[in-house]
Amino acid sequence: MNILRDIDVFLLSLDGTPYRSGPPVWCAPSALRRLRALGKRLIFVTNNSSRTEREHRQKLTRLGLFEGDDRVYTSAMATVAYLKERYFGQRVHLVATAAVREELARSGLVLDDASPDVCVLAYDTTLTFEKLRRLDFFLHRGKPFLATHSDDVCPTPDGTVPDVGSVLALLERSSGRTAAVVGRPYPYMGEALSRSTGVPRERMCMVGDSMSKDIRFANSCGMRSVLVSSGEMAGRIVVNSPDRPDCILKDLNALFGD
Repeated sequence: MNILRDIDVFLLSLDGTPYRSGPPVWCAPSALRRLRALGKRLIFVTNNSSRTEREHRQKLTRLGLFEGDDRVYTSAMATVAYLKERYFGQRVHLVATAAVREELARSGLVLDDASPDVCVLAYDTTLTFEKLRRLDFFLHRGKPFLATHSDDVCPTPDGTVPDVGSVLALLERSSGRTAAVVGRPYPYMGEALSRSTGVPRERMCMVGDSMSKDIRFANSCGMRSVLVSSGEMAGRIVVNSPDRPDCILKDLNALFGD
């Protein structure tokens, strides 16, 4: 296929594709400008639910990567859509940072930490034992359980730190419960983005550096996919993986044959 001809929306995985836990990779700003000039829509997607859409957008803007018509879509935003679709009007016990709790409350969720109908675990970088204890209490009482995503670790400039998947493992041991996961590589984010943009998934392309998250997500959604070697896959050869990208490129500029 000709990706630049056949794709209308590019989904760009944050951390590893336009930047690596800090400043942008050398090619990203110019490559994004060229995609916009061709009329392509750009959506930055991330499983990181510790930050709000606004916080992610502000970082991208500081790095010179975000322009007016671009979008950011987080696993927390996808979880809001999931809740409205399947648990409409129900009270939510949300374990998340204060900023993300405020964002989701503004989106229309009814937050209730005393008598909820459903429980949601986001990436809470202010997680305490008391928060874990209360969530575990509700899980033992059979409340439906969602997680924004299931990444085991989150990359930082100083190395990786525990992410939602690590907390899910703890809760599974303590409560015997497993969560329904909304974020990549599971397909719900792709379904929600297709509905919100009005673009069929076969006209969307996931660009990322992770075989197990970005490419598996694209495969599960019926999207096209590009694996770039500027992040997690840098210097590695893709072998013995059930996940298959449509193409493997060294960076975003290689979309144009550079």
